Amino acid sequence: MAAAMVKSLLHGVNPSTSLFISTQSSPSPRNAQLSVIPFSSSASHLLHSRSGKRKGRFSCCSSPGVVETIPIEKSFPAFPTVMDINQIREILPHRFPFLLVDRVIEYEAGVSAVAIKNVTINDNFFPGHFPERPIMPGVLMVEAMAQVGGIVMLQPEVGGSRSNFFFAGVDKVRFRKPVIAGDTLVMRMTLTKLQKRFGIAKMEGKAYVGGDVVCEGEFLMAMGSE
Repeated sequence: MAAAMVKSLLHGVNPSTSLFISTQSSPSPRNAQLSVIPFSSSASHLLHSRSGKRKGRFSCCSSPGVVETIPIEKSFPAFPTVMDINQIREILPHRFPFLLVDRVIEYEAGVSAVAIKNVTINDNFFPGHFPERPIMPGVLMVEAMAQVGGIVMLQPEVGGSRSNFFFAGVDKVRFRKPVIAGDTLVMRMTLTKLQKRFGIAKMEGKAYVGGDVVCEGEFLMAMGSE
């Protein structure tokens, strides 16, 4: 049956054209879909094949009849670096073991920031939460997101400073999925309302692992005297 599908897809395609064949996985093998995309031999096109939860490898066809395989360790680019850990330490007053932001990967001055926290088994909360099932505490996810919010707030565009900035409250928090050792927590914090006269800022936050929302909520930040 698969051969017949490929023959049908190839009908009318120039024989000299290099082809990129994509397999779209489906819970049922009968519903699997094939797509054929022409591309030039000079281009680099990658195919990521998946079968259920089983991950495959990236392959490309540089010329008819030749299949090149790229090892999975070379297939995923690193997160961009807008602010590294040293720049983050210049902005946030937090230090070990409570600095929960490793890198800022996107930043729009006075509007939003996206940052990551690499969750590892060496994090000091895992021995107690929990010894047999290491899960990142939800309150620390919220704290990490608030620190990303602090990176937005502690900037000249907003007017905050390390000496008078506080996490004042949180609302509508939901935890969607557990975050475990080995995950990369990707957090986006967006400023939604700023009242400089009263020193109050409201932010919306979402945290993701692998593109899935694991935590979300509304945050209240305060800028005032101690």
